[in-house]
Amino acid sequence: ENYPHPQMPKGAEEGIIKGMYLLRRCDVNATKRVQLMGSGTILREAEAAADILRDDYQVMAEVWSVTSASELAREGRRVQRWNLLHPDQKPKQSYLEQQLAKHPGPVIAASDYIKAYYEQLRAFIPRSYTVLGTDGFGRSDTRATLRSFFEVDRYFIVVAALKALADEGK
Repeated sequence: ENYPHPQMPKGAEEGIIKGMYLLRRCDVNATKRVQLMGSGTILREAEAAADILRDDYQVMAEVWSVTSASELAREGRRVQRWNLLHPDQKPKQSYLEQQLAKHPGPVIAASDYIKAYYEQLRAFIPRSYTVLGTDGFGRSDTRATLRSFFEVDRYFIVVAALKALADEGK
C-alpha cells in the first residue's frame, strides 16, 4: 500500500532502533489524553483518529510509530529477567515503560496484523491498554473495507479511545 512517509522527527533515531518513537505530540496540559500506537500503513489510520479525537471530541492524542513490537517485547523480557535476578537492587524499567511514563492516558494499539502482535506488549504497559487487530479471514475487496470489517480503522480507534477514557471516568 503506497502512502507518503512523514519526515523523521528530530531525535527519533534511538526510538526507531529500540522499537518505537513519538511521531506526534499533543498539548501536555490536556486533561483528556490518549496514546495511539501503530505501525506501517495502519499508522496513517492512527494519525487520522488523532485528528478526529481532537476536532470532534476535544481529546488530545499522541501518536507512536512502532517500528518493532517484537524488539520492545524482547527488551521488556530482558528487563523483567534482570529484575527477577536482582531483587536487592532498584528495579529497571523497559524502554517502553520509560517512554510511556512521560505520556499519560489509555493506550490504544492498532495493527493490520493479528492482535497477538501488540498483545506481547501488555506486560510492559501498566495502564488501560486496548489492542485492535485483524484476527481471522478478511471479507473485503479493499483495504479500507478490510480495516472496517476487522474494526481497526480510524473510526474504531476513536471508539476504543473514547471507551477507555469513559472507563476512567473522563
